[in-house]
Amino acid sequence: MTEHLILILGACLLDALLGDPVYPLHPIRIIGHWILVCERALFALGLKGRLGGVIHWGLVVGMALGVWVGVRLGLAAIHPWLAWGWDLFIAYSLLCTRELLEQGWRILRDLDDLPAVRRRLSLLVGRDTEPLQRDGVVRATLESLSENLTDGVLTPLWTLCLFGLPGLILVKAISTLDSMVGYKNERYARFGWAAARSDDLIHWLPARLSVPLLALAAALLREHPWLAFRAAWRYHALLPSPNSGWSEAACAGALRVRLIGPVWRRGRLVTAIYMGDPDWPSELDAADLRRGLRLILTACLLAVAVGLSLAVLVPGAWPHSRP
Repeated sequence: MTEHLILILGACLLDALLGDPVYPLHPIRIIGHWILVCERALFALGLKGRLGGVIHWGLVVGMALGVWVGVRLGLAAIHPWLAWGWDLFIAYSLLCTRELLEQGWRILRDLDDLPAVRRRLSLLVGRDTEPLQRDGVVRATLESLSENLTDGVLTPLWTLCLFGLPGLILVKAISTLDSMVGYKNERYARFGWAAARSDDLIHWLPARLSVPLLALAAALLREHPWLAFRAAWRYHALLPSPNSGWSEAACAGALRVRLIGPVWRRGRLVTAIYMGDPDWPSELDAADLRRGLRLILTACLLAVAVGLSLAVLVPGAWPHSRP
């Protein structure tokens, strides 16, 4: 148990101090390359439907877990500390809380330079950023931060705490699969089914738990915790995803602002709805983005505390389940 807690704390501390490592052999890059290799091979064999997608899922997840186990066994044969260092490195590489927050801080820092922040925002969102004015940039940034709170922080962190590195590697492999093939277009509607459905499944509970987490963060910051609950219940279904609407709506309520607004993709207006009560402001500025960043940061710190508690208190949590 002590070893597991030190691993969690060490990975979180390295992420906080160093951020996401950038190098060609980053685990996510390797998984992404393997996804492409397997996809091309399966398509060449004519396996373009759901069966091919399930095989693709198994090949990717199996490779991710197999490489971790293989390297770990080799290092453990040399010295146990080398194996533990490998575990720490992988855990640190697969947590990206600092990177999420830094993206928001960079946009806040450059908010007066609209062309620059539009380019930076285009790396975070799938919409057209050219039409966005200052308020639209702030809304889109808050939406990205709150959505990725679940996908990028809560699910990976809590899975690591409960199920150890195998769980963390599994959810990161699934998330990478979904980001590459989980689309409802002609190529991936059937082939990406397994990736998309498994991604929905792994984030289902963390997405809903993000609501009380954001409400508690709002209470600590003297924002609007009860509006976080009400907004999440009332507005989460505005987004097509079964999960992302919960944290986005909770964030809107906690800050008492309206999010979404006009969204353009490939030059076409796809929605003009707002998430939030009609009397909440939608013309947001730097002060609102700063409040949002503090809210997300506080929620991340609370998530670490919750994760450590789960690792200690939940029966069967890793490593108690190991023989």
